[in-house]
Amino acid sequence: MDNVTELVSGRGDWLKSVNSEGGIVISSRIRLARNLGGFHFLSKCSQQDRDEIQALIVGAINSSALGGHFFYVHLDNMGPLERQLLVERHLISRQHAEAEGPRGVALVGDETVALMVNEEDHLRMQVLYGGLQLDKAWQRINQLDDQLEERLEFAFHEQFGYLTACPTNIGTGIRVSVMMHLPALKITGEIERVFRAAKDMHLAVRGLYGEGTEATGDFYQISNQSTLGKTEEEIVEEFRDLVVPRITEYEVQARELLTKQKSTMIEDKVWRAIGMLKYARTISTEETLLLLSHLRMGLNMGMLNDVDLDTINELFLNTQQAHLQIITGQRLDGEQRSKLRADYIRRRLSNHQNN
Repeated sequence: MDNVTELVSGRGDWLKSVNSEGGIVISSRIRLARNLGGFHFLSKCSQQDRDEIQALIVGAINSSALGGHFFYVHLDNMGPLERQLLVERHLISRQHAEAEGPRGVALVGDETVALMVNEEDHLRMQVLYGGLQLDKAWQRINQLDDQLEERLEFAFHEQFGYLTACPTNIGTGIRVSVMMHLPALKITGEIERVFRAAKDMHLAVRGLYGEGTEATGDFYQISNQSTLGKTEEEIVEEFRDLVVPRITEYEVQARELLTKQKSTMIEDKVWRAIGMLKYARTISTEETLLLLSHLRMGLNMGMLNDVDLDTINELFLNTQQAHLQIITGQRLDGEQRSKLRADYIRRRLSNHQNN
């Protein structure tokens, strides 16, 4: 792949039609934070240090069995629109996109793996799969970690484990997270149950793009807050067997309650959503995500057959700011984007209906 803008021609493996846990679990992600021994943490590194760290990590990737599967993107050589595209596809963090200096990301074509270089830590490895696939994600990222550790000396302390820039990552350096769709809990006002349960289990609840973002379109990222005192396998197991089932059960109960007590109200939300998406002349990103959330809920609750999950997922990505501008080849202000977004959605839903 010669240019990251080519990513818009497809969807990452993580956003394919995986109807996991009734469509409630959208994706599973595991990250590992690592720093190179012999260097300061990134906040204290000079530009020369950052260049050297980047060269060492890219060299390790290219000299390993991983090399032929990755392409490397230098973020400091990219424009803001292309960097935002990577954020929208969950391949880099907002912080990584907005930072300065030598930094980049190694990607595989199906977007299941991203290796961020010079983000908050020297190296942040990410594996991202659709649905509830935490075991598969852990196996893959563990293999990546082993292969790179054969070629790189990671900063490690016998008592504290892997040393990281943020104290909450010290130990295993692992962050396990699932993206969940929780519209019924939001509608019933029971989303506070998730926040209370998360607090009890020492979890973080964040928005669509992780740290520092608000929940948009009823999509939430649930992740562990501590990495010290448990093994990676124990943290993954806790998520798989306790965290995800508990929150999924809350959402299922809320959907059942709505079906029994407020079925007309829910049907109205779903059909209003599809009506607005089909006929609106201007529409914002936030409103689009909320309406698509209602469509997704209607589809998973058996209320809707006018649109499929693939189409919802396509609109979920392609109507975001960077995607929309790159697809159309135009640089647009907010009002222009709102009009073009509405045009794009109407055209896509019309094509779907005609098919």
